[in-house]
Amino acid sequence: QVQLVESGGGLVQAGGSLRLSCAASGRTFSRYAVGWFRQAPGKEREFVAAVRWSGGSTYYADSVKGRFTISRDNAKNTVYLQMNSLKAEDTAVYYCAADNSGLGSSWFKRYDYWGQGTQVTVSS
Repeated sequence: QVQLVESGGGLVQAGGSLRLSCAASGRTFSRYAVGWFRQAPGKEREFVAAVRWSGGSTYYADSVKGRFTISRDNAKNTVYLQMNSLKAEDTAVYYCAADNSGLGSSWFKRYDYWGQGTQVTVSS
């Protein structure tokens, strides 16, 4: 069982930065891949980024490539999403999720555990 808690969301101006954190409970967290997804009002859940269990492989949606960076610190049971050059269209609730296969995916149904989400609002 893994429990995930996101933090770091907030209100930021366009062009600004935020760093989201996903803190996990559970001794086996290092075996899980972790993904970040987002959902804006009236829109479907959207893949943002993922990192494999080892941290050696990362994946990004085209819309955030070059602006967002996902990383993990398994010693702290935490995954981060550094978001730079934020745009109004990045406004959404951001969720982290854990995949016990360790591989990660852009498909949300691949993930076994989800956090409650953190709101990111980018003003233009």
